[in-house]
Amino acid sequence: MLLLARCSRQQSSWLFSLPRAFMCFNGPTVVDFHGVRGACAVEQARTEFIMVLSQMDAGKALTAAAAKGNTSEVQRILEECRVHPDTRNEFGRTALQVMMMGNSKIASLLLEKGADANVQDKHGIAPVHDAARTGFLDTLQVLVENGASVNIPDQNGALPIHIAIWEGHRDVVQFLAPRSNLKHANQSGQTAIDVARASCVPDMMDSLFAHIHS
Repeated sequence: MLLLARCSRQQSSWLFSLPRAFMCFNGPTVVDFHGVRGACAVEQARTEFIMVLSQMDAGKALTAAAAKGNTSEVQRILEECRVHPDTRNEFGRTALQVMMMGNSKIASLLLEKGADANVQDKHGIAPVHDAARTGFLDTLQVLVENGASVNIPDQNGALPIHIAIWEGHRDVVQFLAPRSNLKHANQSGQTAIDVARASCVPDMMDSLFAHIHS
């Protein structure tokens, strides 16, 4: 954004009181205070800066509401503030990454508005990994229905099904088994069947064998 405001020192005094971060938002901002005559664009500048601040604050508010499982607030921010669902908070995480996993409605709202279903953090963890770990099948189903891949490995090479087996979430494993690459090995060389064998869960092994040979 390039903003050029020509105005008197008195009229532009409010600009000097703004935080420095405002002046650096979204590219160079130029304010020319040398011209002391003529029309002033300060009010336009004020409006644009307020809009910038509102978007920044709304982005933080969106991730906070998603983390708390506040469905109505998430919907309000998405629709009224028109914040992109992939807006990141100060920790670099999106609303889909920090959302309360037991609230599939929030996942649906974010995904319907264009959230990236396969977003990963610095450890390679995607929302499907979190859903598999916590055992919330309804949230996992919403993610998959909206384009999330169940074959995304994290930094340790683990797929969501590896994690679900370790955590003992049988219903999640049953959902993931026909959709997962069961021959994929993590960095320890373990496939999903190897993980099930190490976890001593024979019923899961039977389910996995049925799918790997189907």
